[in-house]
Amino acid sequence: MSKEMLNALDQLEQEKGISKEFVIESLEAALVAAYKRHYGQAQNVAVEFDQKKGNIHIYSVKEVTEEVMDSQLEVSLADALKINAAYEIGDTIRFEVTPKDFGRIAAQTAKQVILQRVREAERSIIYNEFSQYENDIMSGIVERLDNRYIYVNLGKIEAVLSKQDQMPNEHYRPHDRIKVYVTKVENTSKGPQVFVSRSHPDLLKRLFEQEVPEVYDGTVEIVSIAREAGDRSKVAVKSNDSNVDPVGTCVGPKGQRVQAIVNELKGENMDIVEYSDEPAQFISNALNPAQVLDVIFDLKNPKACTVVVPDYQLSLAIGKKGQNARLAAKLTNHKIDIKPESEMGDFYAQIEAEEAAVQEVTEEVANEELVADELVAENLVENEIVEDQVAAVTEAIESQETNEEE
Repeated sequence: MSKEMLNALDQLEQEKGISKEFVIESLEAALVAAYKRHYGQAQNVAVEFDQKKGNIHIYSVKEVTEEVMDSQLEVSLADALKINAAYEIGDTIRFEVTPKDFGRIAAQTAKQVILQRVREAERSIIYNEFSQYENDIMSGIVERLDNRYIYVNLGKIEAVLSKQDQMPNEHYRPHDRIKVYVTKVENTSKGPQVFVSRSHPDLLKRLFEQEVPEVYDGTVEIVSIAREAGDRSKVAVKSNDSNVDPVGTCVGPKGQRVQAIVNELKGENMDIVEYSDEPAQFISNALNPAQVLDVIFDLKNPKACTVVVPDYQLSLAIGKKGQNARLAAKLTNHKIDIKPESEMGDFYAQIEAEEAAVQEVTEEVANEELVADELVAENLVENEIVEDQVAAVTEAIESQETNEEE
């Protein structure tokens, strides 16, 4: 070992960010194991790395005792005093036992330790770098495919795209450039593992942030997203500036902004609707492009409602295989039952009957409470009369006792 080793450690610290002291500690521990493996003795062995000259020394550490029971672990007080008169029982003395051929073993061990630390450092650097991109969007190139995953090259690491995270309308081929949403970054025993998605709803949100500056700076806010990846999505937006139209801003001039997102998602249809604090209005907007005549909420469950639409727009409101209604329900977080206008006569009568029944029950409860209040009032009056009578009797008794004493 020589100064070349020190230069290599300095270079490693500068280029890879690996602490020289950390590598030396690891190297010393590995050399102890190597000494034990080759010479069968390590329980009292210490390794010292000379950071000035780059040399390695092996020492046998022995305890000073009155009587030596094991010469490999102990040294007598008499022998210790020959070395230094200050030694006492219980002190430890280091004897250098560096083998002549240990330089070759040390070099091999050093190489293994350094390579291991370099791999660990590179893994740590990659993990720290890509963990910052979790829940964000990245561009990558499709590398290869197998039965479980599609492997996407993100630069320093290969991410995995599982089948459930793929879009059903897409066919991936090597060298295709795609944008992916980083769902999770894990630091495993085999190194960092990055999981990405093309079907996650937040991919849509990040794409809008890239294409629409007003979404990125918070002027327009995406409140909720309902997505069936590869087919159709609904996005609810609201404006934090009264002078900005949230829907028009996201659509862009001649639809350029939303069209760029549609192209990135290979033709996925996009409905952008305006969010409203009024649930009925929000549900009406969410069922776009269908016209909504009325929204009736369930008296027992405020998260359930019946939506009335014109007869000729019933199929449009429901959508193909119920998709429009399903996405609207997911977007608004309400259970939506869609009915045509022609069927609403009996339904309105039923609602009126339910409301009348509720009103009747409410009135009965109110009457019962009124009666209860009257009973309470009567009891209070009776209690006051009794208290007055008791007070009068008490006063009469006290008056009589006074007269008798006189």
